Formats: sequence, C-alpha cells, structure tokens
Amino acid sequence: MEQLSLDNINAHSPYIVELDNATGLYKFVSDYGVSFSVAFDEDNLLQSGLSYQFALTNYEGKKSPRDYKVRDTVLSIVEEFFSKNEAALLYICETGDGMQKMRSRLFHFWFGIYTEHDEFLFLPQVVYDEDDNENYAALIIRRDNPNFIDLVTEFTNTITLLNSKPD
Repeated sequence: MEQLSLDNINAHSPYIVELDNATGLYKFVSDYGVSFSVAFDEDNLLQSGLSYQFALTNYEGKKSPRDYKVRDTVLSIVEEFFSKNEAALLYICETGDGMQKMRSRLFHFWFGIYTEHDEFLFLPQVVYDEDDNENYAALIIRRDNPNFIDLVTEFTNTITLLNSKPD
C-alpha cells in the first residue's frame, strides 16, 4: 500500500489524524475522548487485483455517541487511500458482540455518500453463515480502477458462493 499523506488527510479532517509507525494504524481521538484507529490490511480474498480489508476500531471500547466528525475523519482517510492506491476496499462488520447489523447500518450511512458520486461503487452485501446468521460485508471501489469489472464480479461471485447451501 502506498503511504497516505497525513497533511492531505488533516487538511480535510475535523479531527487530527496521526500515524502510529509501530502498528501502521491511523489514529485519532474524538471530542468525546473516544480513541479510534483505521487499518488497511492487504487481503487475498479477491485475486483479480489489489484489495485491502478496511477496519475501523474503537480500541478502548468507550461508548461513542453519534458524531459526524468521526465519519468525516474516516472518509478523509479513505479518500486519501483511494487517491494513492488502485485497490478495492473490503469491509466486514465485526460480529463478536452481536452488533453487526447496527455497524452495517452505520457503515452504510457513512459510506452511502459514495453512491452519490459517479467515481465510486459502494456494494453492500449480506453473507449467511451455517446457522443463517447475517454477516455484513461491503466492497468500495473506484470505477476507474483498471480491474473494476473483474474485482466486482469476483466479489459478487464470492458472496453468492458463500451464501449457497450445500446439497
């Protein structure tokens, strides 16, 4: 992954973002004292081009009120990612606490802004596990990505395969 410019991020972000050089995480603290980190981990789920799993973590576990400045900060980081990388972003809602549906709604609200822009595709999906529990995932990709068609096709085929029940 190409290094993101903190100057570019912070020029558009309401919260100051710093890079933790030891972990590679982009970190910021909200006005409510909630500490967040953003990670981009190379992912090999899609073979048609570069893809990274996007992770947003409230790493101290503090309750976080709805804060548009968190969304705007995260979007500043993601937009810088796309300005530097011809890659797809995959988001899979964490399921450990049963709050994945709420996370998916929030993620869809935040990243739904990309449906308003012709240069991005935002493709949310539901994956059912063996117990028919809903797991939420999404693909975000620039439409000018040279592997756009292949990555979108591979993502949708993977979701279909994961949702098909064995006979």
